[in-house]
Amino acid sequence: MNGLRGTTEFRIEEPTAITFGKFDGVHRGHRLLLDALLQKKQAGLKTVVFTFDIPPRKQMGKDQGVVLTTNEEKMRLFENLGIDYCIECPFSDEIRNMRAEDFIHMIVGRLHVACMVVGTDFCFGHNRTGDYRLLQEYAGQLGYEVIVLDKIQEGGRDISSTDIREYIREGALEKAEELLGYPYFARGTVEHGNEIGRTIGFPTMNLFPGPEKLLPPFGVYITKILLGEREYFGITNVGRKPTIEGENPVSIETHVLDFSQDAYGRTMEVYFLSHIRPEAQFSSLEELRRQIAQDSEVAKAYVLLHASMIRTYSLPWLNWKKSITQLLHGCVDIVK
Repeated sequence: MNGLRGTTEFRIEEPTAITFGKFDGVHRGHRLLLDALLQKKQAGLKTVVFTFDIPPRKQMGKDQGVVLTTNEEKMRLFENLGIDYCIECPFSDEIRNMRAEDFIHMIVGRLHVACMVVGTDFCFGHNRTGDYRLLQEYAGQLGYEVIVLDKIQEGGRDISSTDIREYIREGALEKAEELLGYPYFARGTVEHGNEIGRTIGFPTMNLFPGPEKLLPPFGVYITKILLGEREYFGITNVGRKPTIEGENPVSIETHVLDFSQDAYGRTMEVYFLSHIRPEAQFSSLEELRRQIAQDSEVAKAYVLLHASMIRTYSLPWLNWKKSITQLLHGCVDIVK
């Protein structure tokens, strides 16, 4: 996928189909727009997602700017879907103050737009004066098609990034996953930590997310890990490592099961599957070692149940995941 970043002078010299938005989380509601866009790819158009490199609400000071997906994570999701271009446009004064009509002319002229896919709530231009009706008004004159889609609902509510962020804050990972369409994850480069894990027989890999990345509540989770094209399972602590002396930064610290290679500097994705316990402070490294050993056994049991459910019942993802979680929490004490 081609990423066009850091400039308002973007151009594409091929006929395109385009959609717009912040796409925080790239959730199931966003997928409705992206799937319609990808249908136009089959008709020979290049697909374009137009977003901003800084969420506009953050720059306008209306919230703290915490996001479900960083720009890098969104790029990864778009690429996996097969999107051809992602434009991360700076939210400059020029863009913020641009008349809606001028924005349409700019987009169509620079990107050779043949089709626009938008939701009924899409607004653009200075003071948000443009909407899908204005796009339709100019469609005949400028020679593009407009596809307008209603929002997807779940439980009588529109699927929204705002609701998903609240579920993540509460630790309701299964509900968040249901709306996202995939397990919540964090992506980053493996960095050096304090390397205490190596001294107690459980080496870990550390990600240090920026303050803009929303994390689930501090605690220990069963996780799926992607390193390159390989998939692993592990246990992940989200928090500040209270057992280790000093002021520790918030980290995503993962012990990968059955993995002993050096991964420093590699890109890793950590998918949160199930919560095991809250983060805790231990009286000694030996006590910490015993607890990590127990957590690892719980994770291994989860992986075995996972494989069994898939092999025996061929259940959809969320159905078997709920079944596994119920079984897991019912037998945690036995596993330990």
